[in-house]
Amino acid sequence: MIEQVVTRKNLLKARRQVEKNRGSSGVDGMPVGQLRNHLDQIRDTLVTSILNHSYEAQPILGVVIPKGEGKTRLLGVPTVIDRVLQQAVSQVIVPKFELEFKDHSYGFRPKKNAHQAVLQSQKYIHEGYQHIVDIDLKNFFDEVEHYIILQLIYRKVKCPTTLRLIRVWLRAPMQIGGRLTKRRKGIPQGSPLSPLLSNVMLHELDRELEKRGMKYVRYADDFSIYTKTKSEARKIGNSLYEFLRDKLKLPINRAKSGLRRPVNFQVLGFGFVPTYKKGEKGQYQLVVGKKGWRKLKQTLKAITRKTVPMSLQERFRKLKEVQRGWLNYFRMASIQAKLKEIDSWLRNRLRYCIWHDWKKLERKRKNLIRLGIPYGQAYAWSRTRMGGWAVAQSPILRTTITLDRLRKRGYQSLREHYSKVSPLLNEPLSTRPVR
Repeated sequence: MIEQVVTRKNLLKARRQVEKNRGSSGVDGMPVGQLRNHLDQIRDTLVTSILNHSYEAQPILGVVIPKGEGKTRLLGVPTVIDRVLQQAVSQVIVPKFELEFKDHSYGFRPKKNAHQAVLQSQKYIHEGYQHIVDIDLKNFFDEVEHYIILQLIYRKVKCPTTLRLIRVWLRAPMQIGGRLTKRRKGIPQGSPLSPLLSNVMLHELDRELEKRGMKYVRYADDFSIYTKTKSEARKIGNSLYEFLRDKLKLPINRAKSGLRRPVNFQVLGFGFVPTYKKGEKGQYQLVVGKKGWRKLKQTLKAITRKTVPMSLQERFRKLKEVQRGWLNYFRMASIQAKLKEIDSWLRNRLRYCIWHDWKKLERKRKNLIRLGIPYGQAYAWSRTRMGGWAVAQSPILRTTITLDRLRKRGYQSLREHYSKVSPLLNEPLSTRPVR
């Protein structure tokens, strides 16, 4: 197998994928832009060191990123050369495992995505499986035992050199705050191999669930089981707790796990609310969870903060990037009414930015006159003692810096963007296909 990993064609494909993913530099400081020339220079030496088992991975750079609600997540960033090699190994061994992975595992797999997982969850609920076992694994990526994951990989990968490479990457120390820390368990999030390794580990859970004939949905380490009765859900939850603890050595976050009903259950950021249409008893439509809305408003607030030195066109460009990502993800949910409310709030923030950018009194007066305000009224408003946020919401700016004028400068509302990215907008939720 190692011969397939180190072929020029496979390494070239891996390098292009790493360049496409971009990402930050590792401990050596080498950016992705320098990868091509550097890899051409050291390729032969690198391949030789791999084949004679003298290759050693460089330490992983630990990067702390905000997770929301004041919490953080530790990402592990390998060097660009190690990322290329991990990608090269992944490209060779993924097909061997992909054939065995289960249909209801949707995370980090070809032709699988989060939307399919959400729709499958909704399908189960509509079929009457409305007692849900919601299990949250405690720090999954940090708790994986190396000997277990290596044993599972060995079932499909018999090549000792490839296995050695994977073990070297698993045991590579992590540099946090300039200090090296030994690692005896855990899969570093941020490496090209981590999605595959997580699926290999939790495939054992999928096998156990299917052996018991359970209805489930799993996206990486997020999974839920669907039952028809509360007693059945409680029994399944207890047995799965024992299986994860004893077989996979994975702890459960008891505070976030429990038995749910659709109205207090969320899957991958989506929530469920009952529909009250005639003949649709037991049916639920998708909505965006509170965290999703909170994250959107925080991002929009950061872009439209008046103290951030940014031109109006640049703000519009960044807003479109956020709209494209957030709305593409949540396009299946019923969110038009909420988007109307946020659009109104967002336009007031943009008016506040414009008012703040005018700064000087005379400039405010002249710009108001240009927008059609009578001289006396423009003079009075330019000297007002009202705060900027109050002025932004006042008729003087709402009737002059209108939606049409903002559109001419490049602004697009969330609702307008939503109508474009949501091809299923007018299709009943219960009839949407689940693939």
